[in-house]
Amino acid sequence: MSIQDDIKTTVTENPVVLFMKGTPQFPMCGFSGQVVQILDYLGVPYKGVNVLDNQDVREGIKTYSNWPTIPQLYVKGEFIGGCDIVREMFQSGELQQHFTEAGVPVKQAQA
Repeated sequence: MSIQDDIKTTVTENPVVLFMKGTPQFPMCGFSGQVVQILDYLGVPYKGVNVLDNQDVREGIKTYSNWPTIPQLYVKGEFIGGCDIVREMFQSGELQQHFTEAGVPVKQAQA
């Protein structure tokens, strides 16, 4: 199985996947950390994939998404974006709406 097949399997078998540097518990870069904070704040269950553990995954995910940077967020197999896009979508409420429409549970923020 190729690295592209592995990546496709990961993003299709898990509702929310974050390809990141480090782990959700220990992000190894600020951008990955910001996306982890957003997902944790929303209470969204997700699978974190540490690209630092595997050079093939690190390069392969860039080819898979045609996106040059890490982190990369996928929802129901769909590439959402990197840190800046995720942050902007979160601030506008678009990210929460996207999760809800995709059937991914989101913790309601207290007003």
